[in-house]
Amino acid sequence: MFYYLFLFLAIIGEIIGTNLLKMSMGFSRIVPAIGAVISFILCFYFLSIAMIKIPLNITYADWSAIGILVTTIIAIFVYKEPTNIASIIGVAFIIVGVILLNLFSPK
Repeated sequence: MFYYLFLFLAIIGEIIGTNLLKMSMGFSRIVPAIGAVISFILCFYFLSIAMIKIPLNITYADWSAIGILVTTIIAIFVYKEPTNIASIIGVAFIIVGVILLNLFSPK
């Protein structure tokens, strides 16, 4: 259970890092760029610790799916990026796939 805390921290690091990448404007703004690099370093560190006990397929699926979901929500509401029904369905399929993987993967 303790390793899920590290997975959670990795997910937070990915979300922060991805948003800082957006704010860095192609690494032309130094503070967000440095923040993005630090966030991703911490993200991968925590992800590697989570993988000690949580299976790779579960760790990576959860990390990427939750990151995609939250980043998409942030993109729509914070950055006012346009979306369409196909994008929403695509994210929903990813989430359903991860739920199925978590439910039926051998533990």
